[in-house]
Amino acid sequence: MQTATESLEELKEHIAAGLGDRLTDARIAYGELTLVVPREQIVPVLTYLRDNGRCQFEILIDICGVDYPAHERRFDVVYHLLSVRQNQRVRVSLETDETTPVPSVIGVFPAANWYEREAYDMYGMPFSGHPDLRRLLTDYGFEGYPLRKDFPLTGYVEVRYDDELKRVVYDRVRLTQEFRDFDFESPWEGVDYVLPGDEKSAAPPPPPPPPAKS
Repeated sequence: MQTATESLEELKEHIAAGLGDRLTDARIAYGELTLVVPREQIVPVLTYLRDNGRCQFEILIDICGVDYPAHERRFDVVYHLLSVRQNQRVRVSLETDETTPVPSVIGVFPAANWYEREAYDMYGMPFSGHPDLRRLLTDYGFEGYPLRKDFPLTGYVEVRYDDELKRVVYDRVRLTQEFRDFDFESPWEGVDYVLPGDEKSAAPPPPPPPPAKS
């Protein structure tokens, strides 16, 4: 019976042989398979991973972004796929910048509609071929992209409802960063009761056993 690592190695070799030049890199780290592809190859690569009989990655779990401001192409767009039939997951990653659009994969996975809009709203990543690429989580008057590393904690403008004025107003963005001191024993600080198990860490150690009689 194959181990999980052996199965991933076999899958990696199968995908590498099937995709050929469409694959920039394939590696296994921390028990996960990551595929790196050129930006313009994302649609045929995801189509192959979905339709190939050995892969059958028919579920798009999510699309997320990573921001590296110092890189020439500052963004990584990361796709996570799941194969229920094979009981395996795969990560597909590509690089892009602020102006070069990434081909939309809605034609391969309709669920990408939401995820691509979210990546556009949070990072400003453009997607070509998307039928409705606009803000999703922020309002239409929002300035900037909140998940970029260079987005200021105070600054820019957002729309909110003012309870005192009873109307929608424009206000400066405020992202409060509270200092938190976790003891890593119980993350639920500030409660006035003892959680089950916490009493063990506070209890004194048991006395040593009596010496054996000779």
